[in-house]
Amino acid sequence: MSIAEQYEEEERYAEAYLEYKKQLSHNANNVDLLSHLGHLALMLDKTDDAISYYTKIITLDKTNTMAHEQLMSIYEHIDRFKYYVYRGNLNILQGHYTYALNDYKKAVDAAGGDEDKIITARMVLGSIYEQIDKPDKAIDEYIQVIDHGAEDIYTYLKLASLYIKTDYLSGAIDTLEKARAKGIEGADEPLAGYYIKASMPEKALEVTKDPLTKTRAYMDMEENEKAFELLQSLDEKSKKSSQYYALLAQYYYQKDMLDEALETVNEYEKLNYNSPLVYQMRALIYEKKENYFQEHVNWAKYNLARGEKDVAISEYLNAYQINDKNIQVVEALAFLNEEVGDNNKASEFFEELLKLEPKNKTALEKLARFRDCIGDYEGAIEYMERLKEVDPKNQYVALNLDKFKEKAEHAGDISYFFSNLLKKFGL
Repeated sequence: MSIAEQYEEEERYAEAYLEYKKQLSHNANNVDLLSHLGHLALMLDKTDDAISYYTKIITLDKTNTMAHEQLMSIYEHIDRFKYYVYRGNLNILQGHYTYALNDYKKAVDAAGGDEDKIITARMVLGSIYEQIDKPDKAIDEYIQVIDHGAEDIYTYLKLASLYIKTDYLSGAIDTLEKARAKGIEGADEPLAGYYIKASMPEKALEVTKDPLTKTRAYMDMEENEKAFELLQSLDEKSKKSSQYYALLAQYYYQKDMLDEALETVNEYEKLNYNSPLVYQMRALIYEKKENYFQEHVNWAKYNLARGEKDVAISEYLNAYQINDKNIQVVEALAFLNEEVGDNNKASEFFEELLKLEPKNKTALEKLARFRDCIGDYEGAIEYMERLKEVDPKNQYVALNLDKFKEKAEHAGDISYFFSNLLKKFGL
């Protein structure tokens, strides 16, 4: 390297180039070496060599902006398609997605009708639209890719998943049916899954080879014994999967073996902690058992696991109406109302929690803080003194109790109020 660098400093570029090439034969993936060679190749009018070196750099480091810039510059006047591709890639690396979209649209125009180039550019356009959360636009691009003759399963699966994202299940099914009709491998099992979602179990049976999918199809057709036979015939590895437990729970549920169904859901939960499906299955089972309190609690947890806090609150309220003495439900309502910004409701439920657990430290502190926020210093002091009894080292009490007592003492003193206001502003 030192000899090559010396040649380069002495402007003996051809000799430096040869020396760097010697080094490359021993260290083919050295990005620094490749950068030197690319630079010198351009100086020596070895354009094809420069392209090779900069392309190799990108295969080693896809985020190398220098290589993209150099290739963009090389192709500007010799290949407009590749120029726009590399310019688009550079804009993607820099987070300029709008510019990248324009570049790749120009790349499509510059493709000159070459189907492979058009497919390449439109695939990238689709992925950019996905990144910026424009699924409808992405769908349009992947449809164009298929129309231009793409025959890889990846594109069909991409398009199908986007249809699912936009709640268009029949579009996903139609897409994979077309892939299957063309003999493209890899469509059968995803298509069977979509048939199950669309309540078309007979169609799922026609295409799937997966015993678990077959079991689900038989279950949906209420051919429970066929489904159970398949489950029993599975190998030990399959019997340890979460899907096995979900199907077994469904079998017990459909056979009204509800205690067994609950036990199986517990096994499923060990493999899928806090999965919405756990709570959904339990809610359905408890509904059949006519345990409506637990039904609503589990629907609440189901919605909470899906991020639907308002619906979860509604379900917890239904459970609260059945049993207003359940600590977990009251506590959940207090915290959830606080999370959605309804502090008045939250304080009501923290009050209810204190009735059930008079020494609950969290409830005492939450209520003290709430009373402080609404200017009720007497109320805040009451809660803080109760909190001090159960938690003598509580920092909130240590920092604020004396201050609140002073505030309460001067609550009607206008001069005290203005004095504190001036202190606040350092006057």
